[in-house]
Amino acid sequence: MNDVLQNLVKLQTLEFDSNEKKPNEAGELRGKIPLPILSHYDRLRARGKRGIAAVRNSVCTGCHMVLPVGVVMTLKHDEDIQLCDSCGRYLYLAEVVETQPVQNLPSTKIGARARKRKVTEHAAS
Repeated sequence: MNDVLQNLVKLQTLEFDSNEKKPNEAGELRGKIPLPILSHYDRLRARGKRGIAAVRNSVCTGCHMVLPVGVVMTLKHDEDIQLCDSCGRYLYLAEVVETQPVQNLPSTKIGARARKRKVTEHAAS
């Protein structure tokens, strides 16, 4: 992810998620972001929206719309900054968390005969 998007994510975290307001840190981050990008971010923020959204599984997490493949590929190649066509937020790729496959889990499926046996035993009692 390029530096501008990283700074936008940090700024948004400071402004929306942080309980403590740190004007010095926010001011430093604002100085590192180009003015056209910052003004678009501020317009979204003035409407109460977040200015940047993560992309997970080719879906914008801001509006939950599927993104075109070209937008996702541009983000993967880190060629340019992209906007969501639906909500107007800046987009960045969320870090993928690798999961380990689960191995050798016992089956919890009850066969038809065993289920029938349990029902008849329960009815008989």
